[in-house]
Formats: sequence, structure tokens, C-alpha cells
Amino acid sequence: MFLKKYNLKNKTAVVSGAGKGLGRACAIALAEAGANLIIISRTKKDLVEVSKIIKKYKSKCKFYTCDITDYDQIKSIINEQEKIDILINNAGNNIPEHFTKVKTKNMEYLVKINTIASFNLAQLCTLKMIKAKNRKKIGGAIVNMSSQMGHVGGPIRSVYNMNKWGLEGLTKGMAIDLAKYNIRVNTVCPTFVVTPMTKKFLKNKKFKNDTLRNIPLGRFAEMSEVASAVVFLTSDAASMITGTSLLVDGGWTAK
Repeated sequence: MFLKKYNLKNKTAVVSGAGKGLGRACAIALAEAGANLIIISRTKKDLVEVSKIIKKYKSKCKFYTCDITDYDQIKSIINEQEKIDILINNAGNNIPEHFTKVKTKNMEYLVKINTIASFNLAQLCTLKMIKAKNRKKIGGAIVNMSSQMGHVGGPIRSVYNMNKWGLEGLTKGMAIDLAKYNIRVNTVCPTFVVTPMTKKFLKNKKFKNDTLRNIPLGRFAEMSEVASAVVFLTSDAASMITGTSLLVDGGWTAK
């Protein structure tokens, strides 16, 4: 009986940054749970590959190649969808620099992709969601992909901290505004996960060892562990959870 609440059959989920890393893992996990997918990324080759995997789970999948920071393009993609029930707001990036050496162009790029693009995609998907006449009955779910760095500070992470703390605040505000539509909004906050984005940082042995010392469980997170948290928050199993964060951080923020 309880496991039925994890079933996402007949739900349609949008996943941004779905070509690689966490976005890819989340899209596949949602398909495994029964959802149909709309996946977005910059690289067509990656999307084709992910789409083939999703279809093995008998889920429908549409994919779109675009830059998440291109508002007009994203608006066109979202507006043409018949319905949206779930959004995984995952696309993002990081450029580690010491605060005193942050380049303005890098700061502005990260704000654009991590904050502004996340806001825009969430708003566009919400407007599509609330058009469904039965929305209050069936509910909806938005997961903004945050980070443990949305809860604590970190070296050479000042801009990323700013982005993710902002995303945490956005999530709480959205959750309050959207509760009347029964659309729940939460964040998932991973510790370091070995993905194409983090792999280059973890090549530095000192950084890798220092990072592991900060994780009480003594290891990096698996992509499947983050994807499992995402599936939980989008399912009816989490129907009373909104405006909060699910930290998949191995105990980093408990210290």
C-alpha cells in the first residue's frame, strides 16, 4: 500500500540539465517510477542517449536541445507542452574562485544560470501546471536542485554559496505562494557527488581528501542516492512536505 505512493504513472516531469550527471540520473529514476519525461539539455547526443534509456521503462520522452538561460527558447518549449506535473530544476554550473579573485563575467554567468534561469523555468512550469483544472486534486511538485552549499559556506565557493542560498529562499517563497494549488516546492541538497561537473575539482588530491574529511559517512554521494531523494519528493509519499530541504550530504551540515 505504502509503496504505491511512490508510483508516478501518468505524471509528466520536466528535467533541465538532463543530458549528464544528476539531471540524467533524476530523469531515468523518474521514468523508472513511471513518469513521462520532457528533458532539456545543451547537447543533443546526450539527450538521445538518455531518451533511449527512458523509453526502456515504457515511459514517453520528449527532448529539447537549448540553452537554459535563453528565456524565449525555454518559454516556447514549456508553452507547447500539453501538461506538466513535476519540475526538476537541475541545470547549473560552478566556477570556483577565491572571493577576492572572482571575475565579474564569471559571477554574472553563474547568477544567470544558477539563479535567474532557475527562477524563470520554475515560473513558466508553474503557469503551465496551474492551468490544469484538477491541479488541486492531483497536486504538483517542484524540486530545485540545491546543494549543501545552500546551508553552509565553503572555500572558493562564495558565488555558488550566494546562488544556492538564494535558491533556498526562492523555494520557501514559492512553497507558500503555490500551496493553494497543492503544488509542493522543495530542494534536494547533495554533498559532493562524482559527476562530470565535480570530477575536475576532485582530481586535486588535497581538495579530495579535505572534502572527504568533512563528510562523516566518509564517502561521496552516489548519483542514484540523490535521484532517489528527488523521486521521493515528487511522489505522493511526500505529500505533506513543502518549503524545506532534503540534505543528501552524508552528515556534512550536521557538524
